Amino acid sequence: MLDRSHRPHPEQQYLDLLDRVWREGSPRRDRTGVGTRALFGQTIRVDLSDGTLPLLTTKRVSWKTIVRELLWFLTGETNIRPLLQAGVTIWSDWPLAKYRRETGEEITQQDFEARIVGDEAFARRWGDLGPVYGAQWRHWPLFVPTDAAGGETLYRRDAQGIDQIARLVRDIRTNPSSRRLMFTGWNVAELDSMALPPCHTTYQYFVADGRLSGLLHQRSCDVGLGVPYNLVTAALLIRMLAQQCDLEPGEFVWFGGDVHVYENHAGLVAEQLSRAPRAWPTLRFARRPASILDYRFEDFLIEGYEPHASIAAPIAV
Repeated sequence: MLDRSHRPHPEQQYLDLLDRVWREGSPRRDRTGVGTRALFGQTIRVDLSDGTLPLLTTKRVSWKTIVRELLWFLTGETNIRPLLQAGVTIWSDWPLAKYRRETGEEITQQDFEARIVGDEAFARRWGDLGPVYGAQWRHWPLFVPTDAAGGETLYRRDAQGIDQIARLVRDIRTNPSSRRLMFTGWNVAELDSMALPPCHTTYQYFVADGRLSGLLHQRSCDVGLGVPYNLVTAALLIRMLAQQCDLEPGEFVWFGGDVHVYENHAGLVAEQLSRAPRAWPTLRFARRPASILDYRFEDFLIEGYEPHASIAAPIAV
């Protein structure tokens, strides 16, 4: 465990990043039409060895939503219906926008979500996001040869594909010094079929002295809204993988490519930077599941989380 006695609060790294991007970021036009201020190539490093979780305290962040989303990713699911059934609405904006665009119906988000939950056929038609995170993590497309008439070799898509998560756990256990302990969601061939190409793209892991460290490369980083979620998701994965592979947690390194703040988040920036961070919470597990795919929401025990109030800000779709 690293000595923290003379170090600034680790959340200060995030606050400094938020401030720096807002003050120094290059004005940029973006696909949403809102506009951003952006810097390129920023980093945050967090020591996880004492059980702390990088859950921001300068505003309330819904850790329950983060856990449920991560468990949804790990199922390989791509339809928002299971999320909505669990009360998670963070993925509704994209299918709702598509529904309004293609049907012309100005349905409210609440009514759209209720139809997704209550009507399975409607959910299949309008609730699927395409091959987003979970599909790539658990079922990366694999094409296998099949014989055809005349001796010609054709290829068909394997129904299961490649389970990157299962392979990662196996490799950490059997070859911990490998430089290939990683998985990615950036499947170039399927980007156009996704509601939103992955923002947190590639995860890599490193084992040393009985500890598992992890790095997240994030191509697109909404500092105001998305990054607080992404930091926790990546830290949870490190903790889950460490438990499954009989290791202790080490360090988490976050690397952001296009790191931006939306122009309509001025109020969020000012309010959050006016607040002093509080002690980060800790995470422990209620049990050790049989595999990394068997975690349940109840297994995540977040203790000591006493944040400032939440800060509302619009999401750009």
